[in-house]
Amino acid sequence: MADPTRSSAFDLLTAVLERHRPLEEALDAVLEPFLRKEPPEPVRTVLRIGAAGLLLLETPGHAAVATAVGLAKQRGLTPFAGLVNAVLRKVAAAGAGAMEDLDSARLDTPAWLWTSWGPSARAIASAHQSEAPLDITLKPGIAVPEEGTLLPTGSVRFPAGTRVADIAGFGAGELWVQDAAAAIPARLLAARPGERIADLCAAPGGKTAQLAAAGAVVTAIERDPVRIERLQANLKRWQLPVEVINADATAWTPPALFDAVLLDAPCSATGTIRRHPDVARLKRPRDVQTVVQAQDRLLEAAAAMLRPGGRLIYTVCSLQPEEAAPRVAAAVEKTGLQHDPFRRDELEALPEALTREGFLRTHPGLWRDRGGMDGFFAARLIRA
Repeated sequence: MADPTRSSAFDLLTAVLERHRPLEEALDAVLEPFLRKEPPEPVRTVLRIGAAGLLLLETPGHAAVATAVGLAKQRGLTPFAGLVNAVLRKVAAAGAGAMEDLDSARLDTPAWLWTSWGPSARAIASAHQSEAPLDITLKPGIAVPEEGTLLPTGSVRFPAGTRVADIAGFGAGELWVQDAAAAIPARLLAARPGERIADLCAAPGGKTAQLAAAGAVVTAIERDPVRIERLQANLKRWQLPVEVINADATAWTPPALFDAVLLDAPCSATGTIRRHPDVARLKRPRDVQTVVQAQDRLLEAAAAMLRPGGRLIYTVCSLQPEEAAPRVAAAVEKTGLQHDPFRRDELEALPEALTREGFLRTHPGLWRDRGGMDGFFAARLIRA
């Protein structure tokens, strides 16, 4: 009998893994001792699904083996059904203990990412193995909802698995989902009532909402027509007045210069792996080089939008060093912007995120006892 759940899992794994690398290298490590030679990739995918059922999902041995064999036959892999049966029976006999000696954090992390994260690699990779909590940002004056925990940075945290729609005030537009780290850059911009502020690459709108809720006159720029629909729908639900413009920020010229600009630039998104684990397998070093070029162009455009004395917050949800300090240095050299380091008193709620150079750098290993946070970099620049 066909198993639609495992069939869907096969399609999902094939779509990701045959193009890149295994999503669960730990499962591959468990399988290796039982394979005399490398099987075709579709057969390995079936074996991964079966091993996951046996070792991670506590599926009864006979059921996990039988459904994997059935899946192999369903996928036209009948000649390998015996191999699937034999290997998974050995995995079942070895039991969960087969994974005890594996360095799962290291195995789950592509080598190029592990190397790029330097001394923080193990803390980051270990944090990726825990489900992320749900963080929200409240409109000013809204009380902390029941069961939520107010974090030192001002965000409110709920346990992993919490449905945001069940939180009081969600339907009324009094809050929005936003990781604690993602909320910090807009707070560091310190928007004042009446200031004219541009939010570039604004969708889905969490940072836009923070600026507007602080009383700033916000212009949100987003070039993706699909994402801009989501941005507009969110702002409508939150009942926040924001001018939304569908345009490429690198080609758009404002009618007047802004007091401040927030640039949450497109990036490799490696800071969000614990929420989007496929990022670790879909990204490659060459992808980082591509986004770096876009970040430089956006920083140049943002600088041209600022009035003299205006401030710019550059931020990315990336853990990659190439997308951080070097981009600030390039912007200083090309545009004449000046780096204005963050001060310790500005990050007194999270002093460990303040670098020696005065940048913000968060990663999932921070606040591990509280549930961690996403990886973000942020810098402040001033137009002379």
